[in-house]
Amino acid sequence: MKLVFYGINFAPDLTGIGKYTGEMAAWFAANGHDVRVITAPPYYPAWQVGEGYSASQYRTEIWNGVRVYRTPLWVPHLPGGLKRLIHLASFALSSLPVLLAQWRWKPDVVWVVEPPLMCAPAAAAFASLRGAKSWLHIQDYEVDAAFDLGLIKGDTLRRWVAGAERLLMRRFDRVSTISGRMVERSLAKGVDASRVLYFPNWVDISGITLLAAPSAYRAELGLAADAVVALYSGNMGNKQGLEILADVARLLQGDPRIQFVFGGNGSGRADLQARCASLPNVRFLDLQPLERLNDWLGLADVHLLPQRADAADLVMPSKLTGMLASGRSVLATAMPETELGRVVTQGAACGLVVPPENAAAMAEALRALAADPARRAELGANGRRYAERELSRDVILRRFEAQLLALVQGDAA
Repeated sequence: MKLVFYGINFAPDLTGIGKYTGEMAAWFAANGHDVRVITAPPYYPAWQVGEGYSASQYRTEIWNGVRVYRTPLWVPHLPGGLKRLIHLASFALSSLPVLLAQWRWKPDVVWVVEPPLMCAPAAAAFASLRGAKSWLHIQDYEVDAAFDLGLIKGDTLRRWVAGAERLLMRRFDRVSTISGRMVERSLAKGVDASRVLYFPNWVDISGITLLAAPSAYRAELGLAADAVVALYSGNMGNKQGLEILADVARLLQGDPRIQFVFGGNGSGRADLQARCASLPNVRFLDLQPLERLNDWLGLADVHLLPQRADAADLVMPSKLTGMLASGRSVLATAMPETELGRVVTQGAACGLVVPPENAAAMAEALRALAADPARRAELGANGRRYAERELSRDVILRRFEAQLLALVQGDAA
């Protein structure tokens, strides 16, 4: 197949959508498909264009057998509601000529990822006019999240934008998303059930394995051999509810065996560091290189997964897949009936959940896990088995490949 993957984030991003789109594009190229990617220069989650790239120039490169078109965009240093909209719009506009330039190439499928939804109208229109199939993949319900999290306000504006979103989603031949609850939300927005598919995030279970010895990070960070490490790793943005991590660390600062390591970058990091400035039990690191990912995730005795209550079932944290593969226990903030709550406590049975924004409950749960190594080991082993059974990259992408082929060939998916 000739495939166009279209989205603002791509490799070499180490977290979130860019990581998954990069791995997917490389997998399809390695399996004999002709893949082109329309994207921006890497900037996430630091909100700063990566070294060697330009925010103001077009660039074409070959990466792992994939032709990658980088287009200009505006990157705000501190993204807020209006700034974020301008940022996304700048990519949607600058990438449009590159999308139109694929006309002569005649792709079989135009696959576009949300966020940003701003790219979806052009993708759907181009595919329809060119006789290609269109596929919208939803990693986050961007419109719902923006209003529910207070990034954009106004009931009238929400009704108008939500109506436009529903009309747009129905234009696509296929709409996929990454969790069962998110599939239900697509159906509720009026997309026909025959067009909606479950396409979860995956993990490289051969690249993330159980450590046979303590992580090298323990010695590098000067952690005691018997320290229980509570690790948060990933984007430090506004959907995670990161302030709870500082509150939990403060509540547990009198217990020297529990040590917190927060690794990542993003718009919320400065505030989190300020909240933790006086705490001796907290260490901060930047995102760690991919080649050290196994040691990094294996540093955790307990993975911390905070999520705001108002983000429930709008997003499924992509970092969960790596946590499960690492064979370490998970402590999440989620209500039990949400998708995240069900996966952690039932599907994967890999950890505990406590109510969002309840630092005392999270601290108490972490204290209980720290005191019970046998339980941590059992929960971690459960998570690893779930990852091997349900989240293998090859299994998920092979299934997606079959769905794409069926769509291109005109068969029922």
